[in-house]
Amino acid sequence: MPLPDNLYLGTVSWSKQDWVGSFYPANLKPSEFLQTYSRAFRTVEIDSTFYRIPTSSMVAGWRNRSPAGFVFAAKIPRVITHQKLLKDSEAELLRFLRVMEPLGDKLGPLLFQFPYFNKNIFASREQFDKVLRPFLASLPKGFRFAIEIRNKNWISWDFLELLREQSVGFALLAQAWMPGIDTLAKALDLVTGDFCYVRFMGDRKDLEGKTQKFDKIIEDKANEMTIWANEIKKIVSNGTRSYVFFSNYYAGHGPGSAKLFEDLWEKC
Repeated sequence: MPLPDNLYLGTVSWSKQDWVGSFYPANLKPSEFLQTYSRAFRTVEIDSTFYRIPTSSMVAGWRNRSPAGFVFAAKIPRVITHQKLLKDSEAELLRFLRVMEPLGDKLGPLLFQFPYFNKNIFASREQFDKVLRPFLASLPKGFRFAIEIRNKNWISWDFLELLREQSVGFALLAQAWMPGIDTLAKALDLVTGDFCYVRFMGDRKDLEGKTQKFDKIIEDKANEMTIWANEIKKIVSNGTRSYVFFSNYYAGHGPGSAKLFEDLWEKC
């Protein structure tokens, strides 16, 4: 049984050399990675945009090498989220959006991935809100945005309402120190925009301590994935377009985890 049309499943990045021989055919050229990837998945989260704004020619290449209906989600550059902490970052954001906009109907959600904030940066979530609220209100129209926070105690009804006011998605994060989707779903309405955004990220430090080659699954996360799949299925069944991405650091192999999720989806 195929996945529902409104469920977009993929990985974080498509350019991992470790996938050659496991997910990609042996000797496949990097220039052919995206075309091959897009035959297996309908979406991808671009990780490289976190580190730098891409060139227009790069974006054109992504569009030209992907099929109709393929969707690129992307991280907002870290200069905005980590360095400037949203302040005086309008120029960088507009430059990024102008470069990404030519993706057209292939452009999906754009993710503001924030780090864990200690009290030296924001003493409380209320202080963060004072910066975030006017920033969200000023976001350009015509784009889908999502926000990921890593301070688990900041996740609350009023924070999600702040996102909902501007139709900004709340990114759900499967990570060792964050609450599970089942715990959150019991207390909160997790859909704050016209889409749902889910990231299976795992514990990078732990995985890197176990392997240096990310070509196969090395951790059994099937039980956890089943719990998440059940909750995501409820959201998808309501007609909400949902994006689900797997990192290598979740269980050792992003494509393998995504394919396992697809198998579990059919069973739950």
